[in-house]
Amino acid sequence: MTPESRTARPTGQAPDLHRRWAAAVASARGQEGPDPAPYADNLLARWAEPQRRYHTLAHLTAVLDRVDELAAHADDLCVVQLAAWFHDAVYRPDRSENEERSAALAERALPELGVGPARTAEVARLVRLTVTHDPGPDDRDGEVLCDADLAVLAGRPDAYAAYAAAVREEYAFVPDPDFTAGRAAVLRQLLSLPRLFRTPTGRDHWEHPARRNLATELELLEG
Repeated sequence: MTPESRTARPTGQAPDLHRRWAAAVASARGQEGPDPAPYADNLLARWAEPQRRYHTLAHLTAVLDRVDELAAHADDLCVVQLAAWFHDAVYRPDRSENEERSAALAERALPELGVGPARTAEVARLVRLTVTHDPGPDDRDGEVLCDADLAVLAGRPDAYAAYAAAVREEYAFVPDPDFTAGRAAVLRQLLSLPRLFRTPTGRDHWEHPARRNLATELELLEG
């Protein structure tokens, strides 16, 4: 990842995101290193690409906020924060390898920034985990990232409806019957899970509203 590429800052970018990126990088590497700002510019430009409707800067910010909310559950918070930055950094709705390409981007960028091999590998592992959102037992950092990414499912009904509409916009190239069948399958798979959320906060506050929202969307699709 060369910091010279994709460096144009998206319109309206909050300086707070630059501060949060710099803090996570500084904590992860624990020493002086290259200026993290150009890398933030690169990532923010990726998150602002025109094909995105849900996987946008707003989603990045929301996931970072939820990671901070779940910080007490994390074993290595800065690693989870960096994974949140990278987890949808590469996103094309017509491709299936987005998580793998996002993880590979982290594996290139973080060593350039001075982040050590162990933490770089853990960031990439967490990014790849968002394919299934199924962390293993005692994977506390995986639980935090997955819960933060899925927290959108537990929004108010109007917020959830806006999320579902944005997902449909990202897949505008898919005909309605195919999208409906595919989306319904995703919803049924999520509802079949014993638990959507693994952290105490997720289980206590997000599980019930998320299942209600998913069931409502499935009913509307099948109705």
